Amino acid sequence: MAAAAVALPGGLRAPPAGLGPGGRPEPVEGTESLFVVLGAGFAALSHPLLYVKLLIQVGHEPLPPTIGRNVLGRKVLYLPGFFTYARHIVEVDGKMGIFRGLAPRIISSTLSTVTRGTVKKVFPVEDMEHVSNKDDVKTSLRKVVKETSHEMLMQCMSRVISHPLHVISMRCMVQFVGREVKYSSGVFSSIGRIFKEEGILGFFVGLVPHILGDVVFLWCCNILAHLINTYAVDDNFSQASVIRSYTKFVMGIGVSMLTYPFLLVGDLMAVNNCGLRAGLPPYSPVFTSWVQCWRHLSAQGQLFRGSSLLFRRVSAAATFPID
Repeated sequence: MAAAAVALPGGLRAPPAGLGPGGRPEPVEGTESLFVVLGAGFAALSHPLLYVKLLIQVGHEPLPPTIGRNVLGRKVLYLPGFFTYARHIVEVDGKMGIFRGLAPRIISSTLSTVTRGTVKKVFPVEDMEHVSNKDDVKTSLRKVVKETSHEMLMQCMSRVISHPLHVISMRCMVQFVGREVKYSSGVFSSIGRIFKEEGILGFFVGLVPHILGDVVFLWCCNILAHLINTYAVDDNFSQASVIRSYTKFVMGIGVSMLTYPFLLVGDLMAVNNCGLRAGLPPYSPVFTSWVQCWRHLSAQGQLFRGSSLLFRRVSAAATFPID
């Protein structure tokens, strides 16, 4: 099958074919409102995870590293993990502070779900050419390409529509770094501020790397899963169908890790040079393009910053602003 694998927790990567944002099934007739509600619930539950991840992505390290030991017993420095970091946010902002930026994120998730459902209705997957024989369905690369193209269309359209609210959510969260309130007056106030200061393009900063990451994820995941299921899984094996379903899951995790730099660069560009401390030196240079941001992170060995939230070992090349 051409369906891509499940994304990493927290919606960090583009959802697979057949799944909407956050790993939810694609909306079908009469159930779209249900998935909107489920999406809002998932966004609320996963928000603390994404909040901490974003602060780590921008390089905000308010707590000192601690000494620990690696698997070989050697002493190494570890930065605070998710639970310690989240506890620090609660100590500073209270329990509700961990949900800073949630409202625009829920709206963004809703727009994404509705857009995917609309695109699916306008360009239904049934309109694509079907392969008549079951064996052909398994081995037809052409069908994989068609299904992936359809999923790419839905994902790109939903990303474009929901990205402005994603930008607002990101900026709301990184206000924690400088204790600002620039984007704390509500979604509509934030929309007006961005339009006034940056114009219409301000709502789409960081969009290109996000879309590129989505596209690379979908194609790599679907093609790899198809090749493995076709040439590596023997039909004579009694658990072949089960193995094929897990193949898609494993491919999703692996490819998500490889495309993580696109997510990082997109999020950093969303907050770069927007008047908030987290997007200005010493946390970040002012970038003129996402390519410059990518090169800067690559030169510092920081392209995977924030990809791990539990065991965060201090690298020799890591440099963080001291508050």
